[in-house]
This record gives sequence, structure tokens and C-alpha cells, in this order.
Amino acid sequence: MSKRMVILGGGESGVGAAILAAQHGYEVFVSDGGPLKDSYRQALEKHNIAFEEKGHSEDRVLNADEVMKSPGIPDKNETVKRIRAKGIPVISEIELAYRYKGDSRIIGITGSNGKSTTTALTYHICRHGGLDCALVGNIGYSFARQVAEDPKPWYVCEISSFQLDDIVDFRSDVAILTNITEDHLDRYDYKFENYIASKFRITKNQTHRDYFIYNADDPVIQQHVGQFQIHSNPLPFTMQQEPNKGGFIGKGQMTINTGSEKLQMSIYDFALKGIHNQYNTMAAGIASATVGIRKEKIREAIQSFEALEHRMEYVSTIRGVEFINDSKATNVNSTWYALESMDKPTILILGGVDKGNDYSLIRDLVREKVKAIVCMGVDNRKIHEAFQHDVPVMVNTSSAEEAVKAAFHFATKGDTVLLSPACASFDLFKNYEDRGRQFKEAVRDL
Repeated sequence: MSKRMVILGGGESGVGAAILAAQHGYEVFVSDGGPLKDSYRQALEKHNIAFEEKGHSEDRVLNADEVMKSPGIPDKNETVKRIRAKGIPVISEIELAYRYKGDSRIIGITGSNGKSTTTALTYHICRHGGLDCALVGNIGYSFARQVAEDPKPWYVCEISSFQLDDIVDFRSDVAILTNITEDHLDRYDYKFENYIASKFRITKNQTHRDYFIYNADDPVIQQHVGQFQIHSNPLPFTMQQEPNKGGFIGKGQMTINTGSEKLQMSIYDFALKGIHNQYNTMAAGIASATVGIRKEKIREAIQSFEALEHRMEYVSTIRGVEFINDSKATNVNSTWYALESMDKPTILILGGVDKGNDYSLIRDLVREKVKAIVCMGVDNRKIHEAFQHDVPVMVNTSSAEEAVKAAFHFATKGDTVLLSPACASFDLFKNYEDRGRQFKEAVRDL
């Protein structure tokens, strides 16, 4: 009798999990509450996988032996509640991928901010250093689908807290925790400690042969790291005082020491600018060193890396005004990091769907660096209330094109226009990628 696996959610991770489970002899059924994208529907049909969309038929879902829940579906969902009430085991996609990855090894990266950049940079260094690896997880391609269709000896995997919530045996050989700030609290009963515990689950199954790379300067990590039983080798990275092993930046110099050899490099040679990216670069450098990448290869890759699309992405300079696309900044902390790295007078484009934002976090940086705020959203009242005493100019716009024109109007030669919205994009755009692309198009049309 083949085991029956129900996959809740027919997006990237759901379809990847379905293909992998079917390959390993499970009887698979995919159930999605909304409509499926054409490409995902075609993939399921090609593999003869049964599915339903725009609703869950309870009898077919509740007769599962095991359920793979997509990370976007909260535990508050009524179908999930019924599955749990019936005692059916629920796993995440990374757990399923782990089950069938064979001898392959994993560098797993989590954190509230910086994880996409750190993941992409780690992958870039590892590839440059000759490691046969794939970039998977939250950053684009499903981990399970990669295991099913093109397995590799190494996986560099961006992992969200939602994916960590439903792991059982999943283990990262090398784990990175970039930082922890308040985010997604609606999924954690509005208890910050639940979210913190979720992030630390990346160390859950690690052994004394594994590595845990973490930001020792992050106040939340500092405060909580002692509360968890961590069996792996700690490799902190810091700018405060040099650790015996790990990463350190001081006096413009990065030192990475994992025990075997030391790498030293000037921060002025980093491709990524800003203090937050110096932390991301340390984390990626340490991870690469632990998997045996030679130090000259690490150095070359850190110098040649190109930023991710929509994450502090340079777009163009027009009449001396620089345009930066940071559309992926969907919370206030991300915008704080963006502003922190600005070294020119800035026109800031803010706004969208507010996730309960506390704008006081960026007030000091706005006062110091921002000469005008261009709001781009359906409802901008909260932004006006937050910054009415801090910037001389604030205007409302309702499209990327309007926002770019307004920002350009307020800018003078030597200024930077920064799209770093601090909000989700669903009021005017499909997603943050759509917002970023429309911004770039509008800049090119100036």
C-alpha cells in the first residue's frame, strides 16, 4: 500500500514537493484554496499528479497519511486545524527534500533581513570556488524539485521561519542566522518569543560535526542564544571584539578564521556596500570557508558579486541623480538598513500595504538623510503622521511612474532616489517584483 501524501498549496514549494513525493512512490494529491498558475498546473498534469484548485475537499484532504503544508498557509487556516486535530503528521517542503537528498549536504540560511543577499552571495562564492551546488528554497527554486529533477552534492538554501516550523529531521550541515527583528508576528500569536524560537530551529538537529554561524552583534540573538541547546560548532561574526573563531570587521578590515586558515580582506573591496552588507559578507565568507573554498577564491567572489534584483539594486544615474531599487524592503527594518547605507541626500519612496509598521524605528535616519518623501500607496495617512515634522516635502502618488517623476522633480545633482517602501505591495502591484520592475521602467522612461 503506497502512503497517501496530501500537499496543501500548489505554488513553487507545493508543486516541487508533489513531484518529489510522486517520484518516491507516494499517492499524491495537491489541494489549493486558490487558482493554480498555468505553469504549475501543467507540471502536475505532466507528472500525472491529482490536484484540485479554488477550494479544499475535506474528505480527500483528511484521509492523508502525511500532509506537506506550503509555508504561506498559516496554522490558523481551518483546513490545517482539522488536519492537526485528526493527528495527521504535517511537514514542510524542506523536510521532504531532506528525506530524499541522499548524501548531499546543506548550507541553510535564515534571518529576518539579509537572508536573500547572504544566500545569493554564499552560492556565488561556492560556485566560484568550484563547489557543485544549487541555489534553492525561499529564494526561487523549490528545494524538493531540485532534489527530484537535478540533485547536487551541495544545496545553498534560503529558509523562512515558516519552513522551519514544520521540520522533524531536517538538518543544515552549515547554518547561518543573520539577525532577528520583529516580523510576521501575526503568524506567531503576536508573541515575539515564538518567532525567535522558530528562527533558532535551524540549529535543532545539528551535531558536533556541523557549524552554526550567527550575528553576535544582534541584540535578540545575543540575548537568546544561551536558551537553546546547540550542539554544533559556533562561529560568530561581529564588529565588537575579535572572536577566537568566526568573523570580525575592525578598522576597515575583515578577518575570517575557521581554524584552518585566516582570510583577511579590506571592506573597501566588497562589491556590496553598507554596514548591513558587511555582516552579510562575513556570514557568507565564513560559510564558504567551512566547506573548503580557498581564501583567494572567496576574496575574488566577494569582489565580483552583483546585488540581487530589487534588493539595493542600482538602476541608473540620470542628470547626476542616482536611482536605487530596493522594492524587496517590505518591512521597516529593511528600509532602516537601506537608509543606513545611504551617503548622499535621499528622496525616499515609501508606502503600500502596512503590516502594522512602527515608523519611529527609521525617524532618526529620515531626519538625517532624507530631503523628501514620495508616498506610493492607496492609503498614506500613517506615513504622513509619522514624518510630518521630519521632512520638508511629502507628496502622494498612486503609480510607479508618478512616484518616479515626483522624486526626480525634487532631486538635484548628487542626490539619490531610493525606492524602499517598508510595506507590502499588494495595493497597487502584483508583488514586490512587479513593483520593482515598474519602478525601473519608469526610471528608464524619464
